[in-house]
Amino acid sequence: MIFEYDILVIGAGHAGCEAAAAAANLGKKTCLITIDMNKIAQMSCNPAIGGIAKGQIVREIDALGGYMGQITDRASIQFRMLNRSKGPAMWSPRAQCDRMKFSQYWRETLENIPGLHMWQDSVNELLVENGKAVGVRTQLGAEFRAEAIIITAGTFLNGVMHVGKVQFEGGRIAEPAAKGLTESIKKHGVTVGRMKTGTPVRLDKRSINLQLVDTQQGDNDFHCFSYLQNERKLTQLPCWACYTNPEVHQTLRDGLEFSPLYNGQIQSIGPRYCPSIETKIVTFAERERHLLFLEPEGETTQEIYVNGFSSSLPMDIQLNALRKIPALKDAVAYRPGYAIEYDYFDPTQLNHTLESKIIEGLYFAGQVNGTTGYEEAAGQGIIAGINAALKIDGKESFVLRRNEAYIGVLIDDLVTKGVDEPYRMFTSRAEYRILLRSDNADVRLTPRAYKLGLATEERYRLLCEKQKLMQQLTSFIENFSVKADLINKGLEELGTTPLTRGCKLSSIIERPQITINTIAPYINALGKELEKLGDKREEITEAVEIEIKYRGYIEREREEAERMLRLENIRIRGKFDYNSLDSLSTEARQKLTAINPETLAQASRIPGVSPSDINVLLVLVRK
Repeated sequence: MIFEYDILVIGAGHAGCEAAAAAANLGKKTCLITIDMNKIAQMSCNPAIGGIAKGQIVREIDALGGYMGQITDRASIQFRMLNRSKGPAMWSPRAQCDRMKFSQYWRETLENIPGLHMWQDSVNELLVENGKAVGVRTQLGAEFRAEAIIITAGTFLNGVMHVGKVQFEGGRIAEPAAKGLTESIKKHGVTVGRMKTGTPVRLDKRSINLQLVDTQQGDNDFHCFSYLQNERKLTQLPCWACYTNPEVHQTLRDGLEFSPLYNGQIQSIGPRYCPSIETKIVTFAERERHLLFLEPEGETTQEIYVNGFSSSLPMDIQLNALRKIPALKDAVAYRPGYAIEYDYFDPTQLNHTLESKIIEGLYFAGQVNGTTGYEEAAGQGIIAGINAALKIDGKESFVLRRNEAYIGVLIDDLVTKGVDEPYRMFTSRAEYRILLRSDNADVRLTPRAYKLGLATEERYRLLCEKQKLMQQLTSFIENFSVKADLINKGLEELGTTPLTRGCKLSSIIERPQITINTIAPYINALGKELEKLGDKREEITEAVEIEIKYRGYIEREREEAERMLRLENIRIRGKFDYNSLDSLSTEARQKLTAINPETLAQASRIPGVSPSDINVLLVLVRK
């Protein structure tokens, strides 16, 4: 039997869900094919969304009209804004979620999007005709035809799991691997590699002595993930923290000969920034303890995720080591930690739209591109879904630049630099991070999403209302004059230097010791201005304060981004035979030929292409 669609999305993880939703919301008849419809948007590892830089990506997905932020707010059982002691460029939202409800809410969302269908099956063959992807064939013998196909298969492609010497095929614990699809893609010239990731043991909370661990409560303020500000309705729960100790480490060391990571059983590369506990004790042998977080998997379940204890050691070694921690001496496990090896595709063979350079109409998003993390996957998914829909309509592609979004940084890094380990986003990867804050993702991206037809009228109206209120408060602060004799008592009480003469209120707000809310009780007119903001007061006040306090840095980065934009506008793809340019270094010729960059700016970011090589290309372009 043959089924006809505009777009097919293969895999219903975080990338697949956002890709399918975006494609369908842009009017395309879309089918999302998944091995198990009861595991949609499964949180395979940590039951949390967000974190350093990852939280900014989720805010960007939300600003574009995606769903991860909304569903996270609904499923949240603890919310925290990380890095509040640092500048706003580093503030990153993170939410602990009810894992089962998160998946449930995603399925409810997808099933109620017009034009979006689902099919439960395993895809084992990509159909290609004349260099173009035209469909897939499934394990059940069904054939699906479409104009665009998005591969978001996560860790399922030829997945193999490891627990000590035990090996078994699977894409996740208790779920089958996807067989055949990799091979049917590879035969067309797409480069394939293997990567590894892992997950920790899950414990029964009833077996943990919570009197011997530190309790960590969440935040209780206006912050959330979605700009639509859904109220958190689930019970808010604490997390707990404890440490490993020398006894734990010795138990682990005694078992290293049985570790798949160290006995040659696992050959592929794992994520450097999220190492297993056995890697930690080897790499940081001098450290006597490592921090572990005990995180609830849901509102009512007893299942606890042991963050920081990812392992593929034999089950008995994992448990015996954990039981050396006083709070866990009677620990009972639901299941052990395990490692998983899986196929990924070289992302330098993609355009910035995430369409393959080799097979037309074929898009890749998520861990199949060599990334790790739900957020990185979802960010790629929404971009792939948007661009697949736009291509079918013959419209201009949608690409986010590095100064526009963390998603832009992520994709540019992947297609320009490639990966030699699972890629994880950090704030340090973004050179314009003061522009890419979590508070302003809607200002940056919602107008573009609205123009596409992805952001709703309601979302755009809320943005316009927010911007109007911000402009009003900013104008008041910048134009209101403060008299020294009326404000100095308040300044002294707030621990800052008194004025010698009057000044604009903005000059006072710029001081690090002062916030809009702390100075408001001393300025009646400001207090009245804040009252006008109603229930938006906290959000607007924070956003305006950031713009005022950091405007010097913001302007400097904006100017630098505009300078780089000149190189972004110089298109070089198809203009040179790099191998014939003797004035380029040998490495530059090889890298430029392999990646075939779209613009001069992209060429400048390729490892091995020097500034002198860029100058050569710039001269040749001008000629």
